[in-house]
Amino acid sequence: MEIGIVGLPNVGKSSLFNALTGAGIAAENFPFTTIEPNVGIVPMADPRLDLLSKEFGSAKIIPAGIRFVDIAGLVKGASEGEGLGNKFLSHIRAVDAICHVVRCFRDDNVVNVLGDVNPVEAAEIIETELLLADLQQAQNALQRVSKPAKAGDKAAKIKYEALDEIIKGFDQGKSARSQNIDQEVLGEYQFLTSKPLMYVANTDESSDQELLKALEERAKSENAAIVSLCTKLEAEIIELPEDERAVYYEEAGIATPGLATLAKAGEELLGLACFFTAGEKETRAWSILKGTGAQKAAGKIHSDIERGFIRAEIYKCADLERLGSYSALQEKNLVTLEGKDYEMLDGDVVNFRFSV
Repeated sequence: MEIGIVGLPNVGKSSLFNALTGAGIAAENFPFTTIEPNVGIVPMADPRLDLLSKEFGSAKIIPAGIRFVDIAGLVKGASEGEGLGNKFLSHIRAVDAICHVVRCFRDDNVVNVLGDVNPVEAAEIIETELLLADLQQAQNALQRVSKPAKAGDKAAKIKYEALDEIIKGFDQGKSARSQNIDQEVLGEYQFLTSKPLMYVANTDESSDQELLKALEERAKSENAAIVSLCTKLEAEIIELPEDERAVYYEEAGIATPGLATLAKAGEELLGLACFFTAGEKETRAWSILKGTGAQKAAGKIHSDIERGFIRAEIYKCADLERLGSYSALQEKNLVTLEGKDYEMLDGDVVNFRFSV
């Protein structure tokens, strides 16, 4: 699962990516520093891993991760090829969700392509370009299915009617996300405005509340998530030795690190749940889509385990924390055997029984 980081040039996308991954990629003060997308897997910090590792004396801990893709800055007219628009839009089409970084700070030393800091205008420019790209794609698709639909092809007719309806919405400025499109009929088109959306308000250390409030209101109207953080500060902190970071956060008056908040928001945006496997060799977290069945989840570890699935031995990490040991869970009959259709829940600890 991938989250694409988008935004206008010089809003802090690459600084955010640097902070997320510690990759130290280019973050220069001019447009289009990022041309090819940078990809990084960001580990998800989870205190439950430490709890399980301690219980089983695990040799190592492996957290789950989310792939973040730093996509070059879009500009007005990108849907018509302005800047490097078409190439960038194709990169966005490949991701599962969109993280839209919006400048909510004033700094004369950092070039602003809009001239003035206006979070709502910046958000509208990006959303309009994505919408125009979707409109163009839908119109082209409509032309392709028009002939077979008129010839009586039932599937083509259903697709034609769905495309015609969504085009009407695009013409009115409605995103695919707000139109609740039928994924079975139109999912193949991967409309950009159908992807889950999260705004990242990139503030300075003083957090301009006026700028932030305007973006929060827009996010609410779009049913989008929003996270506020100072990417410059987060990028500086991530360069410190790990044992010094907590002190820095405390001195800066930050109770919850912005990156931890962002990672959690990204997990929710993608609709992910996390289950664990634990033993002497390793304690590991695995990310799956919410609603995934036990057998399908087993395939996340290895296809052989999915194919030979018999049962899943499951208990809750929260119960382990509450009772203090695996043996206490067994005494309370809190370790259960589940079948292939059991819906995995966040915090499940599982031992898959299988035969191949």
